[in-house]
Amino acid sequence: MANRFNALKADAHWQGVWDERRTFAADDHSAKPKSYVLEMFPYPSGKIHMGHVRNYTMGDVLARYRRMTGHEVLHPMGWDAFGMPAENAAMEKGVHPGNWTRANIATMKAQLKRLGFALDWSRELATCEPDYYGHEQALFLEFYKAGLVYRKESAVNWDPVDMTVLANEQVIDGRGWRSGALVEKRKLSQWFLKITQFADELLDGLGSLEHWPAKVRLMQENWIGRSRGLQFRFALSNDGSVEVFTTRPDTIYGASFVAVAADHPIAQALAAENPDAAAFVERCKQGGTTAAELETQEKLGFDTGLTAAHPLGAVDLPVYIANFVLMEYGTGAVFGVPAHDQRDFEFATKYRLPIRRVVADGDRTDPTFDDDAAYIGAGVLVNSRELDGMSVEDAKRAVIARAEEAGWGEGTTVYRLRDWGVSRQRYWGTPIPIIHCAACGEVPVPREQLPVVLPEDVSFDVPGNPLDRHPTWKHVACPSCGADALRDTDTLDTFADSSWYFIRFASAPEDKPFDKAVAASWLPVGQYIGGVEHAILHLLYARFWTRALRHVGMLDVAEPFTGLFTQGMVTHETYRLDIPDHDGPPAALWVSPSDLTVGEGGVLSFETPEGASIPIIRGRVEKMSKSKKNTVDPEPIVDQYGADAVRWFMLSDSPPERDLEWSENGIEGSWRFVQRMWRLVDAEAQPGDGADVALDRKLHQAIAGIAADIEALSFNKAVAKLYELTSAIEKAAPSTSRAQAVDTLLRLVAPMVPHLAEEAWAARGKAGLISDAAWPDVDPALLVDDEVTIAVQVNGKLRDTLVMVKGATKDMIEAAALASEKVVRALEGKTPRKVIVVPDRLVNIVA
Repeated sequence: MANRFNALKADAHWQGVWDERRTFAADDHSAKPKSYVLEMFPYPSGKIHMGHVRNYTMGDVLARYRRMTGHEVLHPMGWDAFGMPAENAAMEKGVHPGNWTRANIATMKAQLKRLGFALDWSRELATCEPDYYGHEQALFLEFYKAGLVYRKESAVNWDPVDMTVLANEQVIDGRGWRSGALVEKRKLSQWFLKITQFADELLDGLGSLEHWPAKVRLMQENWIGRSRGLQFRFALSNDGSVEVFTTRPDTIYGASFVAVAADHPIAQALAAENPDAAAFVERCKQGGTTAAELETQEKLGFDTGLTAAHPLGAVDLPVYIANFVLMEYGTGAVFGVPAHDQRDFEFATKYRLPIRRVVADGDRTDPTFDDDAAYIGAGVLVNSRELDGMSVEDAKRAVIARAEEAGWGEGTTVYRLRDWGVSRQRYWGTPIPIIHCAACGEVPVPREQLPVVLPEDVSFDVPGNPLDRHPTWKHVACPSCGADALRDTDTLDTFADSSWYFIRFASAPEDKPFDKAVAASWLPVGQYIGGVEHAILHLLYARFWTRALRHVGMLDVAEPFTGLFTQGMVTHETYRLDIPDHDGPPAALWVSPSDLTVGEGGVLSFETPEGASIPIIRGRVEKMSKSKKNTVDPEPIVDQYGADAVRWFMLSDSPPERDLEWSENGIEGSWRFVQRMWRLVDAEAQPGDGADVALDRKLHQAIAGIAADIEALSFNKAVAKLYELTSAIEKAAPSTSRAQAVDTLLRLVAPMVPHLAEEAWAARGKAGLISDAAWPDVDPALLVDDEVTIAVQVNGKLRDTLVMVKGATKDMIEAAALASEKVVRALEGKTPRKVIVVPDRLVNIVA
């Protein structure tokens, strides 16, 4: 063996061998127990980043380990390839979205292959290809036939930059999740999937997901938001009525106004005859439709002049049109309780409406409420007549019971969850397979005409959806009557693409989306790995889609992922230049680590093209991002250190659920350890004779501990045990035990540093690939320590330690302690007055 591990040569060689032998191709017909390991597939944005490397390294270690423990492993890879970035690139660079996407896929695939991941590339898919999205169209039509798809006009979140509708979950702090533009409210006819039909199932199913992070389950529980409330009618002063819904019927005596949405019939009727009301209704169209947007925007109202009679005989309430009420939520009307709802508090403060305390958490029970914010906590009812002294929950039940008994309202269960609006006004997505005919209405595209393929000849020279203005693509004959008709020009939300890709990985026949029996043999995914940022969007939609497939009889699985792990981010220090700005504070110009110059004493600077050196300001350690330019390209790192060093670094130090800070020192340390393992293997060319029981025990404890750590995804703990084992082998004298320990060490590190393991395995003359080798067996008898380390104190101070047989008698331990040279020196000739022995733990000699 060479004295130095040639990582680049070994990487290329063994990756070629694995490809040639199809080592990691999963066999659907295998009799082995099946294990499905999957990391969330990437968007092909150009190059992989260190976050990808960490995510896929974790999954790869588990997949390789499962193969070694006798499982048939499915570990596939594909591309979440539709979406706005490709259209943005088309507009900015004058390229076709398909060409841009496929070029990125080729680049990123080559990068992933260089890291030696044990992936079944024969199952690779890209959601932008007709052989994938055509089957998605077929699934959409199955849902349509089952009544899980409908179309209606509704208020939507409109991104004025991306020129498309966004789901509520895609609006972050009032802005589009990709463009960052302030979202607007519009009325559009949209396609919806009935996720609310499965609200109870989705909520109750969380209880079975014991191998999901508790925080993710809680996030989904809160998002679904099941609650019990009261729906009732207020009689109005114009002899009409308005129906409202509330989750806080206990606060009914604290009501000070009623508010209706801008498109509520009451508001529309008033706007038709009152120009000021019409202007206000128009103004309400500004802003988005999400709960977060409604809470943060300025609360505005228009007094209708109507009053509502309180159902329990309290004072009449003024009726307003308000910009924070939406027709899509509840009944499109609410009653406001300013003391106990922050949104109502802001509205009442602005319009000087009464604010009355009806829930108290202490001694303050007077009706006057002069706090700076609404009180929304627990407490007892006050200033509420017959409800006084009740808890909030008891008061809710009492009011609902009274309403039902008197006939003016009824208790109702409601959900925060809304149906999933899937229409997107963009080109680069799955075309919705519906044809609109003037005579026949909505007509599904016949199955034999699928896939509905995107046209290639599109332009992005003006904003908006290219499909809508394409001269020919949308013009078709109606499948029912043959008359001229139009294709639907919307495409599906890309979260539809990622809601079933894991099923297509398991089974991908040409003539249908998947084979039910084959898919069932792999599903559910045993271990799913990805970022916590997908807790609501992707994971909830995938859970719904799987249930919808079960609903239409295509699948018998309810939960798609039994195990979920959300890994931490890879972070890096940020660097910036402060550019003077005479009109304000300096503007920050972020600088990439690769553009820095390191001077004397480690001082960083940026060299301009003119040769000037500008000092760099070190910023915070943050998530790697293109905007802060603190990303590190994996490719040159692999070129310099090899794939195994990069993989080892990603598994070291930080627990996998926490953030990992990238550092040059860290990757260099990983590279040194790879070389250290290689030298250890090389040193075993001529092993000695005899056994080393202590080393055997250390080895078998490591086998068991590392296996448990990998199963628990505690990779950093497994790495720590491998460091300890390596040191123990290095220190051991030549023996047959030492030689066997080296062979075993190679199998233990094979899931983490597979190229080194293969190279060393072959160099030591072992048959076959180490990737196909079995995980080492454990001798249970060697898991128990026969020796213990006993601390020896003299007058309470530690003077020595003894390694003795476990269970030694007190006399044996005392004799060994008194014979210690360090103890004899510490006694300085004094005779011990007392010797206290705690078996297997401690000796304290009192002189």
